[in-house]
Amino acid sequence: MANDVNGMNENENVFRFKKRKQVNITLILFCLILLYVIIVGIIYLRKTHTVRYEVTQGALASNTIYRGIVLRDEILVDNTTPGYVNYLAREGQRIAVGDLVYTVDETGTLNEYIESQSLGENSLSDNELSEFRTDIINFVHGYDPSEFDEIYNFKYSLKNTVLKLANTKFLNNMASASGSANAVSLKYVYAGNTGIVSYWYDGYEDLLPEMVNKDVFDEKKYERTQLLSNSLRAADEHVYKINLGEDWSIVIPVSKALGEELLQEDYIKVKFLKNQYESWGKVDLINNDNDYYIQLSFTNSLVTFVDDRFLDVELELQDDAGLKIPVSAIAEKEFFLIDEEYVTENANNTYTVLMQVYGEDGSKTMSSVSLEVYYYNEDLGVYYVDDSVLSVGDVLFGDNETSFVVKNKGSLIGVYNINKGYADFKQITILYQNDEYAIVKSNTAYGLRYYDYIALDADSVTDDQFISK
Repeated sequence: MANDVNGMNENENVFRFKKRKQVNITLILFCLILLYVIIVGIIYLRKTHTVRYEVTQGALASNTIYRGIVLRDEILVDNTTPGYVNYLAREGQRIAVGDLVYTVDETGTLNEYIESQSLGENSLSDNELSEFRTDIINFVHGYDPSEFDEIYNFKYSLKNTVLKLANTKFLNNMASASGSANAVSLKYVYAGNTGIVSYWYDGYEDLLPEMVNKDVFDEKKYERTQLLSNSLRAADEHVYKINLGEDWSIVIPVSKALGEELLQEDYIKVKFLKNQYESWGKVDLINNDNDYYIQLSFTNSLVTFVDDRFLDVELELQDDAGLKIPVSAIAEKEFFLIDEEYVTENANNTYTVLMQVYGEDGSKTMSSVSLEVYYYNEDLGVYYVDDSVLSVGDVLFGDNETSFVVKNKGSLIGVYNINKGYADFKQITILYQNDEYAIVKSNTAYGLRYYDYIALDADSVTDDQFISK
């Protein structure tokens, strides 16, 4: 046996050590980087980001559609002789005093006589065809499927025109019809006023602006009576209506705030949806028992709408052009108000004030301090200055050795310009705005320019905040 001298097994001299674990540097670095990315990502997601918006030229048009009631100077004319009325003046025709308007057939034999007589070929002249064309074109352009009763009004209008033409032909042939004058007893009725003729009434002929209320706009209760030619009419019944002059108006219900705003316009451009005709209406505000209405008055085109009591119109309230910015970019900021005599404007468009300062030993001295002006109100004679340099209680001196104590403040509406990489407040003058955008005046002394960059959300930035790209 192979034993050593001391009789010990040679394996008994071997000692086993535990294997030391190696540190994985790559894994540790990866975990650290991952942790850093997660932390940065969380900070980024929780941070309010500044989104840039480029200022461009634009315009807003605030056009609103309203339905109004038409007021005219109207006179209802009553019949004096009972019988069958036949109109000879076309609806919408302007007549003078003494013009023939209609005839009254007292015996009721006019139709029988017309049918019994041979009046020759009933071809229409160019003028007669023009009447039909005018009626048809006006109806087609103003037709609204939601107002089906307009079809009946159009029907009655055409019927009256046809009967008028037939009656005219009859009258032209009366002289040549032997003995016909005795066969048909006719009374000729002439106009007593100058104006535009219409053959319907609705009870609103005497309606004045101060009498308008909510009930007159309830069209479910509205009743209109069409006066038809060749119909039997008793004495004292309405026989036709005459519209005097060219003055007429539309009354529209509005809120008090809108009414006061529109009143400042004096005149408003109006588009009539019936025929897309545009005109300028003079604005008046009416307050009837705290219900507000605007009255738009016109001096022409009465004949175009002589057959209408209600009209849909589009008020072209604003059409302002300027710099277009989102409403979300608009902010309000307070500034010190400094009288102009205490602010010096230098040649290089910088501003300074002469301010009282204290030395380390408490002594008072005067020092020229540069500051930034955000707006100058010419009417008040004051500059708007922020609090980066001035504080409440600071004393300023003028050229005539008078003093001014900084204390009064005023607010400005503006946006944050970020052209230079930091948030710089710029005053704006809003010309008009809606829910999404505002149009502001361009090229103002302290305002914006085309292609400036502003913060899209004013709440996401603070004064002089650094804006990273």
